[in-house]
Amino acid sequence: MNFSHKAVALFVIALLFFAALPIQTAFAQIESDTVYMEVDEMPKPKGGMNGWNEYLAKNMRYPKAAREAKVEGTVIVAFIVLENGEVSTLEILRGIGGGCDEEVMRLVKESPKWTPGKKYGEIVKTRMRLPVRFKL
Repeated sequence: MNFSHKAVALFVIALLFFAALPIQTAFAQIESDTVYMEVDEMPKPKGGMNGWNEYLAKNMRYPKAAREAKVEGTVIVAFIVLENGEVSTLEILRGIGGGCDEEVMRLVKESPKWTPGKKYGEIVKTRMRLPVRFKL
């Protein structure tokens, strides 16, 4: 009889352990999917803001339609900098048309990896807003 009590106790412990695993996994998944808007250290493009400006100057192509229509202004793009420095989930918050919005999306997508943001010393996903100015 002593053996069956131990077997039942071990079975119950194993059952509880394996039943709790999906809950812990789901919690860890939810926690890691958090995207912060405010962090202690904001993400930085390669070379800092000077590097970003150099990247734009070298790679930006003023769209022909925008040039012909004399479209000028500031496109504001939002995106997420992931923990590995890649950008994700791009969205135009304010566009000016003429192909400029698409050009900003291309520039951000093709940009070199960023230095990710940090909150409480840990690398985290961070939502960024970035203005890109078009001027003829």
